[in-house]
Amino acid sequence: MIKPPLTCALFVVLLTYAVPAISTASISNNIIRQVTDVLTGDNHALVGTATERQFISFINKYGKEYSTREEYMHRLGIFAKNMMRAAEHQALDPTAVHGVTQFSDLSEEEFEARFLGVQGGKSGTLLGGGGEAPVLDVKDLPESFDWREKGAVTPVKMQGSCGSCWAFSTTGSIEGANFIATGKLINLSEQQLVDCDHTCDATDKRACNDGCSGGLMTNAYEYLIKAGGIQEEEAYPYTGKPGECKFSPEKIAVRVTNFTNIPGDEQQIAARLVHHGPLAVGLNAVFMQTYIGGVSCPLICGKKFLNHGVLLVGYGAKGFSILRLGNRPYWIIKNSWGEKWGEDGYYRLCRGHNMCGMSSMVSAVMTKTS
Repeated sequence: MIKPPLTCALFVVLLTYAVPAISTASISNNIIRQVTDVLTGDNHALVGTATERQFISFINKYGKEYSTREEYMHRLGIFAKNMMRAAEHQALDPTAVHGVTQFSDLSEEEFEARFLGVQGGKSGTLLGGGGEAPVLDVKDLPESFDWREKGAVTPVKMQGSCGSCWAFSTTGSIEGANFIATGKLINLSEQQLVDCDHTCDATDKRACNDGCSGGLMTNAYEYLIKAGGIQEEEAYPYTGKPGECKFSPEKIAVRVTNFTNIPGDEQQIAARLVHHGPLAVGLNAVFMQTYIGGVSCPLICGKKFLNHGVLLVGYGAKGFSILRLGNRPYWIIKNSWGEKWGEDGYYRLCRGHNMCGMSSMVSAVMTKTS
């Protein structure tokens, strides 16, 4: 058993390396100090604090631009608050690294509106008309498994400021299923789903697919079964905003024939992943805005509020967890926020505890070629 003084010491060490020291006084000064300098077009006017120097570095790294002095100061205040939030996340999730990300100038509300988007996930239960997957034998599963190594996963994509994560989760699962069926990895169109899919869940009519305003992966499967299939990305490219539906049935690349909901047993999820390909997953993304890397295994993470759609592509056997007292398994999750986020666009999440509700909304899809 780890004694409290040692635990505190470990927290301090991790905080020291993950998030630069931020004093309360420094953060307060950033938020309330009156600026007398004239803000230049390249955002290099300083209020003279350590937090603002971090903010300037953040602006340069991610190519941020703010058109007015007021907007600059507004974003600086949010950035300072997010540094405090990152420190809190680091304390609650010590086996991961939390700090400055490309989302550090966004409030929690802005971040959720622009980059999340799973609808109907508040109950933490499976929705959709797909039947429940049959129970699989979990004996002799490999200790570690990764579909990326087998060629079933397309490169990390970028959804932009659009709550279309559900569409990327959907296409990822179809891309993987099609690869397993045909040996061909085809990059499929999220924009078709954003523009054309307005399907509502059969059991919750409020959970409807609505472009950048959110949706459900199971709804998307239903739409694609009725529409006949999905086009390639090249034929229907992503724009990051809703538009007129331009779906062309003659350009269908992959057809969806059925889908299933996977029971919340994580051994069954692992078996389904290994034997049938990458899986669409809904989870609670509360720790993801500040995530930089490592295995995320937070002390507290709600399991009944699912707000983000991702793709489960594999699992590992040895992710160190202080809280779990040693090496413990983890899931490998593909996100849709570009390669600059997380571990080259991926997220590792503690396995075996329904962490952040990840086993509550899992689905698999069946396909056939056009």
